[in-house]
Amino acid sequence: MPSFSPELVQTMRDALEAVMAKIPLDQATPALKAHLAQSILKAAAEGQTGYDALIAAAADDIQSILSMLT
Repeated sequence: MPSFSPELVQTMRDALEAVMAKIPLDQATPALKAHLAQSILKAAAEGQTGYDALIAAAADDIQSILSMLT
C-alpha cells in the first residue's frame, strides 16, 4: 500500500469534499462518498497528486458509481 504525505492526504480530502459539493443532495450518500474516495486514492496511488487531477479522477467516475449504486 502506498504511503501518502500529510499534505497529499489533505489535498485528497479537499478534492473529495469539492466533488461531493457538486453532487445533488438526494444522491450524496455515504456509499457514493466512499466510492469517490476510492477513486481519488487510486488516482493518487497512480501518481496523480494535484488537486485538479484528483477532482477530475473522481468526477470521471461519478456516473458509473451512481449507476452501480442504484
